[in-house]
Amino acid sequence: MQHIISLLMENESGALSRVAGLFSARGYNIESLTVAPTEDETLSRMTIVTSGSNEIIEQINKQLNKLIDVVKLVDITANGDHIERELMLIKVKADTNEKREEIKRQADIFHGQILDVTDTTYVIELIGEGSKLDAFIKAMDAADILETVRSGATGITRGETCLRL
Repeated sequence: MQHIISLLMENESGALSRVAGLFSARGYNIESLTVAPTEDETLSRMTIVTSGSNEIIEQINKQLNKLIDVVKLVDITANGDHIERELMLIKVKADTNEKREEIKRQADIFHGQILDVTDTTYVIELIGEGSKLDAFIKAMDAADILETVRSGATGITRGETCLRL
């Protein structure tokens, strides 16, 4: 099962390396990783997407909590309702009027935005759950996809629960 683990960590050099090293040393896989500063300039929020049995996820959480840089941690998928989103930028071939119309139609269906237009390409932005982005890719003609960039999932719990100090 896929888990989204969010943690607050000291905003210091080497902190990301220590987290990645923890996963690497134990043979755990990071499916996606996002890091950004928080409203507190001394802290960053890291979101790790990984998968494994409940025992493996529990071990990952325990090992992360042992790292000196980690201030607070929560597995948002284990704590009930949450919202997760991913950003995708996709560059597609749009070299005929028919392709342009079809791409615009698909982007509208998936609530995407066309960010860049050239004589032969479109760049489309989509935001949503990974399954939505996967469905958009499947809906497109594979031969027309020139480049795909995805952020990886990030998430937040619903309701009153917060990852704060």
